Amino acid sequence: MYGFTKEEFRILKSLKTPKRIQDFLDALSINFEETGDTCLSPRRVLRERHAHCIEGAMLAALALRLQGARPLLMDLASAHGDQDHVVALFQERGRWGAISKTNHAVLRYREPVYATVRELALSFFHEYFLHNGKKTLRAFSAPVDLSRFDRRGWMTDEADLWYIVRALDDAPHTQILHPGQARRLRHADPVEIEAGKITEWKKR
Repeated sequence: MYGFTKEEFRILKSLKTPKRIQDFLDALSINFEETGDTCLSPRRVLRERHAHCIEGAMLAALALRLQGARPLLMDLASAHGDQDHVVALFQERGRWGAISKTNHAVLRYREPVYATVRELALSFFHEYFLHNGKKTLRAFSAPVDLSRFDRRGWMTDEADLWYIVRALDDAPHTQILHPGQARRLRHADPVEIEAGKITEWKKR
């Protein structure tokens, strides 16, 4: 199905709940992109056994799809000097949750308790800061349904999926802050900054 081998499909179908998907992503090492920028398809993530945020989110969206859900991603857009983060969205009983691949103690899995994607996005706001404590989350995208890219073979493509990155960048984004509000934000506390330095995977 979808061009996967029997073994690939068996692994993906075994991820029957958001919890199992998140556990599977957590067990994958982080993709440090040591040989250059990548945007690996789910097939390549399964083979190479590592992923960064968008790569993990795409695999999560695919696993959710195989359980009957729409394969949805959301972009969390940051201020200049920080990096965007991408999560896979899911719903349970009308509430939104998120599956997230990250190397840090923050910006992780979200339980499906949020009434809207806005509420879900805002749950990341206070965790999203630089090493100096500056809070940098500025906007979130409308959900992007990956099924629109089925004809391009996004699930098994051996090439990097830069067209999905562009689609997320081009999706309508909702600004979080009012004009001038960023200047009035309080920086994260030193203890928060220290906790934010915790990483799950180390470079070899």
